[in-house]
Amino acid sequence: MAGRIEDYALIGDMQTAALVCRDGTVDWLCLPRFDSHAIFAGLLGTEEHGFWRLGPAHAADAEPPTAARRTYRGDSLILESEWDTSRGTVRITDFMPPRDGAPQLIRIVEGVSGRVPMRSALRMRFSYGRVVPWVHKHDGRTVAVAGPDSVWFDTDCETYGKSLTTYSDFTVAPGDRIAFTISWEPSHKQPPALPEPEASLQATEDFWREWVEHCTYHGPYREAVVRSLITLKALTYAPTGGIVAAPTTSLPEDIGGVRNWDYRYTWLRDAAITLSSLLRTGYREEARAWREWLLRAVAGDPENLQIMYGIAGERELGEAELDWLPGYENSAPVRVGNGAAHQLQLDVYGEVTEALHLAHMTGLARNDYASLLQLKLIRYLEDHWDEPDEGIWEVRGPRRHFVHSKVMAWVAVDRTIKLIESGDADGPLDRWRELRDDIHRDVCEKGYDKERNTFTQSYGSKELDASLLLIPQMGFLPPDDKRVIGTIEAIQRELSTPDGFILRYPTEGDSEGVDGLPGDEGAFLACSFWMADDLAMIGRVDEARKLFEKLLALRNDLGLLAEEWDPRLKRQVGNFPQAFSHVPLIDTALRLTASGAYGG
Repeated sequence: MAGRIEDYALIGDMQTAALVCRDGTVDWLCLPRFDSHAIFAGLLGTEEHGFWRLGPAHAADAEPPTAARRTYRGDSLILESEWDTSRGTVRITDFMPPRDGAPQLIRIVEGVSGRVPMRSALRMRFSYGRVVPWVHKHDGRTVAVAGPDSVWFDTDCETYGKSLTTYSDFTVAPGDRIAFTISWEPSHKQPPALPEPEASLQATEDFWREWVEHCTYHGPYREAVVRSLITLKALTYAPTGGIVAAPTTSLPEDIGGVRNWDYRYTWLRDAAITLSSLLRTGYREEARAWREWLLRAVAGDPENLQIMYGIAGERELGEAELDWLPGYENSAPVRVGNGAAHQLQLDVYGEVTEALHLAHMTGLARNDYASLLQLKLIRYLEDHWDEPDEGIWEVRGPRRHFVHSKVMAWVAVDRTIKLIESGDADGPLDRWRELRDDIHRDVCEKGYDKERNTFTQSYGSKELDASLLLIPQMGFLPPDDKRVIGTIEAIQRELSTPDGFILRYPTEGDSEGVDGLPGDEGAFLACSFWMADDLAMIGRVDEARKLFEKLLALRNDLGLLAEEWDPRLKRQVGNFPQAFSHVPLIDTALRLTASGAYGG
């Protein structure tokens, strides 16, 4: 059985990623890309669907021992786990070197004290656990082949096969270092080069140390901010600059429920807010690469703008269910692809325009095509801003006039007006100023409940929505506006969990709710960070800091966050780790630091 979501560590090479459990098991790895088929899919099924366990030997009928300690080596993505056993102590270092050739996952076992019996158990299953590969020896190396894929397993240890699994049994003493490596290569090509584990380890450490040195944030929350930045970098597909929302699919928002989605794609919204955080912490190259990815993906065609694309800009992300996988803790179905790709979400125009505006304001080298795209987006919005859409949360129910979508349409027009006013673009200023005023008036008249003094989820509705917390952050209204304060307080009353975290919107349990789905979900972590931001903006800085530090306490021992927090089960839920959780963590830390609202 897979571990709890927070029991996993992330390692990756900025083209794909693996999740490593506390017991030394790799339960998730897609090769060669984030969105490729998994060769280890035990996370969403059982051991029959693929895993790689490396750790102290244990009785066949006993649970694998978990590491007593684990940490990332400094500011890096190199995982170090230590086990204390009756025979001694052993350390395992897991990492994926930034790619220069074949993708590799390297695991180095090091004896610390005593003599510790160890075992490696490697069960590769291709195509998300469905295909058993042909495993054989080739020039003294072990290779698993099925269809277009081959995975090469290299170690100096003796290996043997049993029950369609490759085993190694060995003992480590102080000073011993024994490496294990898997490398992927298309099956029709020559074998990948023999790995050089120690040199790769040094190169990986050097890469991360040099990358972190560019961080311009040196405030009191630096540890949390840097770990979040490293996580966002790990979720960036280096060849194109596309940023995945998470490296996993179908980790449930509701344990045992159907709210299971594939997040291994680039949402324009998520990527745009990630760009914002990177720019504000010194990472201009990543921002430039994302802007170039955006221009290629959109291809100057805003009428067919999608809310998400593949990591190389692919448009077709057809959704399918993998019925041979039972799902994480029996949360079915397991989905690959994402049917929301072709939804209409008008807020995306605002997020993209805001990101391009910030890039322009922070001095990122001018790109004339980016300015042209921005103008095209507004021309499209002129004709479509007043239509209903599926909204930020990708509801699968009927389209509505979501207030947040209208606010972000206003943002798109406002930022484009500012671009024209700066002299860096030409456009019909008077017409678009009138459009900006029309959208603002429409939202304030139709999206505001005067009796309750709060904006609502959609025009004419009574429901609230945490995305309304972005109204002051986007500059739609000032923080001291009574309607803003009323909305913040209404969300605190109606969408807070008992421990003070924020739900996205009301759900209806077994009934179908506004999102067209049955079941409930946990507190959405991004929304909780937004609440902390708003509290700071309206002067309740002590309350903001306390909420922020409660949110920091939800991170796992390695500083990682999933999408949501289940207040009933007291555990993380949703895809992991989640960019949309780590970005607002950074933003809130920057805001609180600027306000001086921190302890110690």
